[in-house]
Amino acid sequence: MWETAAAGFSAMGSEARLKVLKALVRAGEAGLTVGEIQTRTGIAPSTLAHHLRFLAAGGVVEQEKIGRTTINRACYGELKALAQFILAECCADEVGKAANDG
Repeated sequence: MWETAAAGFSAMGSEARLKVLKALVRAGEAGLTVGEIQTRTGIAPSTLAHHLRFLAAGGVVEQEKIGRTTINRACYGELKALAQFILAECCADEVGKAANDG
C-alpha cells in the first residue's frame, strides 16, 4: 500500500492538480469533459492535459473515451483508501501517552 499511497499523494502534489481533482469530486459520478474542467479551473488546455495524465497515472482520476469525448472522473474508492491510509494511525501516540500519564 505504501507505493500506491505515494503515487496517489504525488499525483495530487500541486495546486493545479488539486483544483482539477476538486472539480471532478464536485461533479460526482457523471464526471467532466476536458472543456468543462478548463472552464471550472481556468487551466490552459495543454497544461490541463498534462495534469490529467498525471492524476490518472496516480490512480486518482479515471478517463473514459466516449466517441470523440473523454469523460474524466474522480476515483472515489482510491481517494477514500488514501484518506484511510493517512488517518489509520490517527492519534495512536496520544493513546499511549495518556495511559502512561495516568
